[in-house]
Order: sequence, then C-alpha cells, then structure tokens
Amino acid sequence: MNTTDNILIEAQHLTKMFKNATVIDDLSIAFGGGERISLSGPNGAGKTTLMRCILGQYLYQGKLSVLGQNPRKHHLEIMRNVGFVPQLAPPLKMTIQELIGFFVQLTDRHSEDFTRIAEKMGLQIQPNLRKPFYKLSGGMKQKLLVAFALGRDPKILLMDEPAANLDPAARMIFFDYLQNYNPQALMILCSHRMNEIAGIINRNIEMDLGKVVLDQKINQTLN
Repeated sequence: MNTTDNILIEAQHLTKMFKNATVIDDLSIAFGGGERISLSGPNGAGKTTLMRCILGQYLYQGKLSVLGQNPRKHHLEIMRNVGFVPQLAPPLKMTIQELIGFFVQLTDRHSEDFTRIAEKMGLQIQPNLRKPFYKLSGGMKQKLLVAFALGRDPKILLMDEPAANLDPAARMIFFDYLQNYNPQALMILCSHRMNEIAGIINRNIEMDLGKVVLDQKINQTLN
C-alpha cells in the first residue's frame, strides 16, 4: 500500500469477475502523484482489467476512487484528467479530424496540443485529416493515441504496451516525453520491454492471478 499523502487512485477490496473467473481478487492498493509505476505480470494477471476498472469501463465489487471520485459515476470528469494508451487500438470509424475535435471538446485543450506531439513522432496530420482511424496503419494509430493521451497534460497516465507499433525514431521521442513529463503526475506503464522503461520507473508492481505479488520502490539516481 502506498503511503503518499497525494493519493490519486485507491482501491479497497477491489474484485472483478468475468462469469466464474476472478480476474482481480480482493485488491487493496493506492497510487500517488509523482509515481512512475511499472505494472507487470503474465497474461491474465489482471493488469489490463485493473486499468479498465480505473477508466470506469467495468463494473466491479469493492471500492475504487480515482481523483477522489467513483470512476463509474464520474466517468467524463475523470477522463478529462486521465490519458490512456490501450494495447489494442479500437476500431473507430471517426476521422482524424473528428477525433481531434472530440478530444479538444473533452479536455478544453487546443488541437495543436495533440497534433504537435503526433507530428513530432512522424505522423503527418494535414494530409490524413479525412482518413477514418480504423484505416490507418498500426504505427499511425499508435502515434495518434499517444498524442491524445499526452496532449491533454493529464494528472494520470495509463499506458498498456504504449510503444507497440512505434518505429525506432518515434519510440525515442515517446520515451523522451515520458522522461520529462510532469513530475507531479501519476504514470502507470504496462510493458514487456522492461529495459525501455527502467530509467523512468520508481515503483515496480507485479501482479499474478488478480493479486499483487511484488510491490517495491525503486530509487532512481540521476547522472
């Protein structure tokens, strides 16, 4: 359990079941501002399910507080301050232009806040504005999802294999963003490439069968 005074996410006896399978098992844990967390574990450990509970996408048992609110009852308010990069891009039919408009309205940010990041990672926005999201290449989708997550300058960043499908140059730019991101924000990263995030994280959490089996602080020394 995290002892920080600046708790942004707190679960108490959180349980999530799918039919007869328990995916999150009586989990009590807290995450605070300034933490860079590696969330690891085998497939089926409950990592993605935990993220989706935090996002308010699943019903669950127990208590879950995100930014002091219930993610099911206050979904839109919470999502204004949460950036999420999923492992699998959703099959959205909206065009890039429509998606940018959606996130501008949701977050009260300027379109340039999103397009600047996407273009820095190598995605040309203007020639692709009218393309439906689901018709983009895997790399283009990922760059756009990263831009929508980072561009809103959220208090919480949830990222599930966020560098998947990014080319080497874009990966370097992406991790540079993470390295220099708002030090007061909470960042939770699921990644199988631990070497890529080793220099960022300050807390390592490992899950298995819906429970936390390892929770350790990591002291980062800056050169």
